Amino acid sequence: MTINLFFLTISIAKREISIEEIQRKVRTEKILNEMKDRQFSMYRSF
Repeated sequence: MTINLFFLTISIAKREISIEEIQRKVRTEKILNEMKDRQFSMYRSF
């Protein structure tokens, strides 16, 4: 009888977010919200 053991080490480190990434995320959320509002205003009229 053979037992094979595999050991896996996972290390998790907190990632530092740069100012550029934050600005990009805010910009994309703003654009998505504007698109949702536009879609909602089109469907609201029906």
